[in-house]
Amino acid sequence: MPTRLRSIRALLIAATLLGGAPAGAHELAAGSHLDVSRPDVAAFIDQLVAQGFDRGQLSATLAQAEPQQRVLDAITKPAEVTLQWWEYRARFLTAERIDAGARLWLEHRELLDQIALRWQVPPQYLLAIVGAESYFGRTTGHYRVLDALATLAFDYPPRSEYFRSELAQFMLLSREEHLDPLETYGSYAGAMGALQFMPSSYRHFAVSAAGGSHADLWTSWPDIFSSVANYLHSDGWRYGEPVLLEVSAARPGDAGVSGGVTLNETLGALRARGLTPEGSLPDDTRCVLLAAPLQDGISYRAGLQNFYVITRYNRSPLYAMAVNDLAAALLARVQNPEPL
Repeated sequence: MPTRLRSIRALLIAATLLGGAPAGAHELAAGSHLDVSRPDVAAFIDQLVAQGFDRGQLSATLAQAEPQQRVLDAITKPAEVTLQWWEYRARFLTAERIDAGARLWLEHRELLDQIALRWQVPPQYLLAIVGAESYFGRTTGHYRVLDALATLAFDYPPRSEYFRSELAQFMLLSREEHLDPLETYGSYAGAMGALQFMPSSYRHFAVSAAGGSHADLWTSWPDIFSSVANYLHSDGWRYGEPVLLEVSAARPGDAGVSGGVTLNETLGALRARGLTPEGSLPDDTRCVLLAAPLQDGISYRAGLQNFYVITRYNRSPLYAMAVNDLAAALLARVQNPEPL
């Protein structure tokens, strides 16, 4: 399998923390089109022509891309940077979202059970990813993917190399999946479908549940659930193991949070510092200690291997914690006998 590109949100967060808008950035004129005679655009076209694209057709398509100032504005303010944990969590764990996910689970229970058995990933986490990414397919984005990727590929210097690669992947994906690049919509960063896959992830991890050559990540629940299961399984999901453990601290200020997403500690090391992770997993269990600020205080959690796997989807610790909590809420709601 080709080497995977890093998570889009991590790149956005890093660029934001390094200073937001790039030095020398200029305001993009509304209604303008991509200038295919620009040296960098011309070089990009040469690259794809070498991969079998027709130069005239490709140039005509790219010439219809409209660079968007709102894309540049949006990329400098990802929610993972601007929100505290309790604020971020509140966005995802609403009663309406939980009920919507539970209804979807009940509608597709047999399908989800089959996929969970095949890929060894529990249904609640498949649903939680879809719920966090697109509100179960309701909000898949209103930016034309061609415009978003062209803007970031050629007018966002901090990550231009990454987005040029994704633009190339999008053109390849459009050819393979018979997508119209002028009519395909997604997020401001070019993520698509119910799973908000970037083009490279779509090409590498999308699965046709029926065994066909094309995967529909907008309307086919078998393809959507199979594809997210494939993504998590491929990253090393451990079936039956938890994602997070709650951690109590006698002296919260001395917890020594390392942050990040790397499993750079063990539960034994936490216990040696006077912290108490819930449960009885062995001391050599790898983990990362996380601070989870609440509206009225602080709490701590230990992220385990499956937490790390979720951060391969999105490298924000806040995102992985939200997916975990949404999954738990969905499971509890489905097990609740009250009507939805």
